[in-house]
Amino acid sequence: TSFIFAHVGQIYFYSTSAKRNVFFYIFQSGKTVLANFLSDITETVGGEYKPTIGVRILEFEPHLDKSGDNRSSKVELWDCSGDFKFESCWPAIIKDCNGVVIVFNPDVPSHLKEIETWHGMFISSQGLQDSQCLLIAHHKPGCTVEEGRLSLDLPLTKHPLIHSNLEEEPEDVRKAFIRYLGNVVKAMSESWEREEMSIIM
Repeated sequence: TSFIFAHVGQIYFYSTSAKRNVFFYIFQSGKTVLANFLSDITETVGGEYKPTIGVRILEFEPHLDKSGDNRSSKVELWDCSGDFKFESCWPAIIKDCNGVVIVFNPDVPSHLKEIETWHGMFISSQGLQDSQCLLIAHHKPGCTVEEGRLSLDLPLTKHPLIHSNLEEEPEDVRKAFIRYLGNVVKAMSESWEREEMSIIM
């Protein structure tokens, strides 16, 4: 399973820090290829498998539509290894993140169980809203699991789930991810507004 944490820094927000989303992933789920594609680092989806060593930080500026005003946002996408030998680094990586993406291979039965472990470690503990978390079933070439046949249990079913197939529908995946980032921005904005109101009152 893999994870991605992201800091998203909106130019029309008061915060100067970038929004940080973290991708966490199950081993060999295809997360790094997906992260490279979503952050516009590469347009290709193939290549030799290379496991992530600890964490990579990718920065990009997607256009997020907010109230009809399409503006750029700075996003830090933290591409994190799900290998437990890096477990001691995870608390520092997850701290103050704005969103969590869990990437898994639906063709590997053990990944579905691992998702529950990651959910408890990185989502439940952070107090993030359901919309700030995203599950990506990444279909690698030759995947035999059909989209409608994936069964998840609570609390995983509360989070958005998208099926990623970069070989056949890459732009659909990108659009779904941009919508997710928009949800993260909205949740952050609402949180800041609540904090401001609590100070005023």
